[in-house]
Amino acid sequence: MPPAEPAAPTIREPLTPPGPLTIPEALTIPGLLAVRRREDADLRALVGDDDAVTYRELDDASRALAARLVAAGVGKGSRVGLVMPNGVGWAVHALAVTRLGAVLVPLSTLLRPPELVAQLRAAAVTELVVVPAFRGRDYRAELDAEVPGLTERLRAGGRQPAVPSLRAVWTPDELPAAAAPAELVDALERVVRPADDLVVLFTSGSSGGPKGVLHTHGNALRAVASSLDARRVGPGERLYIPMPFFWTGGFGAGLLSVLVAGATLLTEAEPEPGRTLRFLERERVTLFRGWPDQAARLAAHPDFPTVDLSSLRPGSLGAILPAAARPAAGARANLFGMTESFGPYCGSRLDTDLPAGKHGSCGQPFAGVEVRVVDPATGEPLPPGAEGEIRLRGPHLMRGICGRHRANVFDRDGFYPTADAGVLDAEGYLWYRGRLDDMFKVSGATVYPLEVETALRGLAGVREAFVTDVADEAGDRHVAALVVVTPGATDGSEAMAGPDGLAEQARSRLSSFKVPTRWLVVTDPAAVPRLASGKADVGALRRLLREQGVVRSRKVRPA
Repeated sequence: MPPAEPAAPTIREPLTPPGPLTIPEALTIPGLLAVRRREDADLRALVGDDDAVTYRELDDASRALAARLVAAGVGKGSRVGLVMPNGVGWAVHALAVTRLGAVLVPLSTLLRPPELVAQLRAAAVTELVVVPAFRGRDYRAELDAEVPGLTERLRAGGRQPAVPSLRAVWTPDELPAAAAPAELVDALERVVRPADDLVVLFTSGSSGGPKGVLHTHGNALRAVASSLDARRVGPGERLYIPMPFFWTGGFGAGLLSVLVAGATLLTEAEPEPGRTLRFLERERVTLFRGWPDQAARLAAHPDFPTVDLSSLRPGSLGAILPAAARPAAGARANLFGMTESFGPYCGSRLDTDLPAGKHGSCGQPFAGVEVRVVDPATGEPLPPGAEGEIRLRGPHLMRGICGRHRANVFDRDGFYPTADAGVLDAEGYLWYRGRLDDMFKVSGATVYPLEVETALRGLAGVREAFVTDVADEAGDRHVAALVVVTPGATDGSEAMAGPDGLAEQARSRLSSFKVPTRWLVVTDPAAVPRLASGKADVGALRRLLREQGVVRSRKVRPA
């Protein structure tokens, strides 16, 4: 007998619009869990690779674990590191920590031992929970190799100077079984306030070292709520985000978003295109968000044409929508944000085209964040339409950065200098131009990689494009591009999808000095070098283009 077809889930229509949180108790994690238990107890909160949990079960499991954490010495103000892949277990541990008023420190499963130790120090982690093994790695053994005698000294009640704040390292199964009284857990939850620290999220740009960004319960949950309407995340949605939970895109735009909205999150520990497609079909996904190249990888998989994704809503990434439902390039807002703003701070509804004249923009700032564009040299505000540095201020922004005084994080007016370049028009629409530190000059003219990438992504057969500068032996800089094209695009059509054809197409969209002169054209998205955060690794990209890139386009000087 063939297996029974899984029952289609009951999906409630999203609220229009799902506005900012108005329930005071929901501005903390314990308050939010109480709301979800009251309103959506039997709705699935999270569906993983081979397990699932309802909101009632998530509340029960995280509360039981919280009682064990309290008995083990965790309390308000403790900083608990978590090294674990996406799944129900990650969510239970994170909510157990934060419902007590302790501070969660999500740590990447891709960190190497020296990087992990550096982040433990930077965030002053007091307790660490590590998965026993993942992708062939034993994190505790690696820590002991990096900091000899660490486990033995901690078990004896001592400290290790290399990580002086650390008091304990546990795997999930090693956490002491004793539980604190329910009354004590209740008391700790009652004194959690919106102003209390919620999480330290480590971030890095495409270059440079990581930094620990501090967010409070109130600023994080309000930031999430402010973007729900634009992202079309409402009650009953079944949202898939392939981003890891240790990153803002997985924790804020994923886990906390479904908790605020009363939706269901679909997640995997190790996404793989073929398996992911079957997972999305089985679970009747309604929204697919993430990076565009993640959707492009699914669309390029041989199984994609045979998978039923008819449950997807228009707010999903265009690459996996039916051709007729895909928006024109630039027609929808490019949601724009950063770890410091706890996700997107600027956007517009993802199922609706931008107004005429606003295509290509990031939309308008969400409530709770004020955007200012300034002269990067003087910090003076610029008039609408002028290009400068984007600075942010408002109650949805981070509280600060670990180890830095507020005066070294915010300017004299309380704005955070983002080092992003942009233009804010008279109607409040923001255009992102690129990173000030990524900008480079070719023959004396300024080139922003993002501008060139956007143009290349609009060319026939191009799925993704990554642009940087490469210096020649004389030290002169040249625009270089790694382009991911549709499989088969170069078969018999080299004139269009090869370096010469792409350069010729690009000349119709870009000034001559911005057209790449060094090209690497690939069909496999995995060829793009990436950091642990998933962002393109600019240093590795530059080396790859220098070593394997082909010079095809004549160097020209700006007109």
